[in-house]
Amino acid sequence: MKSLSLKISGIPPSATIEITDKARRMKAEGTDVISLSIGEPDFDTPKHITDACIRALLEGKTHYEASQGLLELREAIADKLKAENSIETSAAEIIVSCGAKDTIYEAMEACVNPGDEVLILDPSWVSYEPAVKIADGNPVHHSLRQSDFQVDDSVLEKINSKTKMIVFNTPSNPTGSVLGMESLRLLKDVCEDNDLIALSDEIYEKLIYDKEHISIASLGDMHERTITVNGFSKAYAMTGWRIGYAAAPLPILKQMTKVQQHTISHPATFAMWGAVEALRGDQSCVEDMRQEFDKRRRYLIGALNDIGYKTAPADGAFYAFVNIDGDDMAVSAKWLDEGHVATTPGTAFNAPGWIRISYAADMNTLKEAVRRIGEL
Repeated sequence: MKSLSLKISGIPPSATIEITDKARRMKAEGTDVISLSIGEPDFDTPKHITDACIRALLEGKTHYEASQGLLELREAIADKLKAENSIETSAAEIIVSCGAKDTIYEAMEACVNPGDEVLILDPSWVSYEPAVKIADGNPVHHSLRQSDFQVDDSVLEKINSKTKMIVFNTPSNPTGSVLGMESLRLLKDVCEDNDLIALSDEIYEKLIYDKEHISIASLGDMHERTITVNGFSKAYAMTGWRIGYAAAPLPILKQMTKVQQHTISHPATFAMWGAVEALRGDQSCVEDMRQEFDKRRRYLIGALNDIGYKTAPADGAFYAFVNIDGDDMAVSAKWLDEGHVATTPGTAFNAPGWIRISYAADMNTLKEAVRRIGEL
């Protein structure tokens, strides 16, 4: 066999998925492992959403749809973005893909040319850099301010004539921090002054506790240069449904649609009908989950602080980002091998010296995890 793709060979596998898979293997072998390594709500998809999907199946809505996604869903997304995010858009400027990850991949393929630089604000989700590399771009990393994980003027040092895009996530995976207005206005100015595209990943926007979520596309004319990425996995516990979306300027949207036409075609039709119900139906399920996550957040952050660990501001998402004295890879491995608690080392997020702990687990599980960590 001739050699396979050097580009793909040079991309590491997903650290979060690898660690979760290891924890599953240990469980299968009889080890009592607590898995706090993956970002998945531990709730079932709300019944009214699954019922809508089942109805769609029974009604024969199982055939091809428009490659941009079901029109009714794109209209619901446009209404949501206008009402909740102050983003003026329409169904024509929205694409529905197989999860936010697929949406980000399509955005990179649509925008990035070989040699273009994509600035990624760290700590960053593990799949941003691979998506840039798959599109033949050059990822460039810049660390947020460590005291509060906000943006400061130092970001300007990484901007040059090759910079095409800035990628950021608010609320953040892995830190749980939320970018404030000062940070977003700075990013707005940088993008406008340097003719850059902003890719704003807002998948955790519904899970915010002490801060306000602001979409950068709502500021000034940023909607003309912003790809707003979101989805249904976190807010509606729909991880396995694989439904994500983006709102983008029409020239970018058309490029993304071509990528989708030649790859996935579109997400499963009946799943998109479930997503319509998620947006149009009762929203109390979202608030119920948010309140439960908030209880866990307050417990876990306090408990970790009590046993001597410092944590990042946990204003959103469902992660505690723990500062480690030493090698985060070694500490995370010790927690798994000796304490049987699976977490994700910060090195996976370009943040050595930190460990991410997901609190998408019930309170008794979190208490046992803290007990085990505290005894190591």
